[in-house]
Amino acid sequence: MKTTHWMKGLIGAVIGCLFFGVVSAEIVRATPDISTHAQATTLIDVQSGRILYSEDGDTPMRIASLTKIMTAIVAIEYGDLSSKAKVTKRAAGREGSSIYLKLGEEMTLSNMLYGLMLRSGNDAATAIAEHVGGSEAGFVYLMNEKALELGLLNTQFRNPHGLDEEGHISSANDLAILTAYALKNKVFAEIVKTEEKQAPNPYEKWNYSWRNKNKMLYMYEGADGVKTGYTKKAFRCLVSSATRNGQQLVAVTLNDGDDWQDHSKLLDWGFKHYPLSIIAKKADSITGSKFVYGQQYVYPLDENELGKITADIELFDSKSVHYSLGERGKMNFYLEGEVIGNVPIYESNSPRLSLGEHAASEETFAKFKKNSKDHISWLERMSTWLEK
Repeated sequence: MKTTHWMKGLIGAVIGCLFFGVVSAEIVRATPDISTHAQATTLIDVQSGRILYSEDGDTPMRIASLTKIMTAIVAIEYGDLSSKAKVTKRAAGREGSSIYLKLGEEMTLSNMLYGLMLRSGNDAATAIAEHVGGSEAGFVYLMNEKALELGLLNTQFRNPHGLDEEGHISSANDLAILTAYALKNKVFAEIVKTEEKQAPNPYEKWNYSWRNKNKMLYMYEGADGVKTGYTKKAFRCLVSSATRNGQQLVAVTLNDGDDWQDHSKLLDWGFKHYPLSIIAKKADSITGSKFVYGQQYVYPLDENELGKITADIELFDSKSVHYSLGERGKMNFYLEGEVIGNVPIYESNSPRLSLGEHAASEETFAKFKKNSKDHISWLERMSTWLEK
């Protein structure tokens, strides 16, 4: 059993950029200590992306079917959920956990994703990969591209299902950041919290009926995901999520023989010691200025950090895109000197104030342009990758 006296915390690059436009790192002093039976453990606050606890969180390890978290989000983002995936010989014959798809069978991508995440179907993973990526190798390329986009530096995928393969690895921290990102997708979030799902079965008089393998959904108050995993080399792996009082946490354990209890303990610890604190309220006046906050800002803080938040105003050039959209600047927030986030600020009478949470920015436009180009050109880049 491992116990840590201090833990590394960070705001994942992509999660931070998506919500508050920041990239930062910080040291989180956890009080009191907590321990698990896992070889690697991470606990993250989904909204802020702040890692609240990490033990060997950056160690690359085998991750078994936790792989399917990436498989699902890539399929959702790149695929047509109403399209039908056809089961090939390669998919039907895939070993390991299965939803028992038959050769030549067709199923909507949406239903196949439920089979993937609720029953951990390796056959579904292969069929999804071939359908969305054109081939299993093509889909794996997309998975690794997504990992790079999210800044998952200790992650490398070799397949879409998680069966043991040399070089197929990730880390507890990377999986926490990936899951926090994926849970912001409504389709993904709906699938992983589903306890039971039925889907048409073209070969029988009865429907497929899948019950979620994730016992946290039935045993932990507020549980709403995410994925189990096991292979003989990876051992027991688990990613779970839960929401209480408007706060969502994700726990990750790799190689943990007592994962259900450890996850319950980790989530309880996080909700108790790092509740969300309101740092700024939308439309509240900013002392000593003519501006107001454009949106609410909350952040998970332990009791020792309350009162340690500082802030400063960064004004925008009147010729900038921000300014033309009504923003006059942003309020940057710091915890013990480290940037943790920011919110746009407006003049109190601004007609754009009601749109503050959705206002565009130069960075948003640049990212949209880049992602659009990437989406169109992925086949060309995949071909280059496959030739290497």
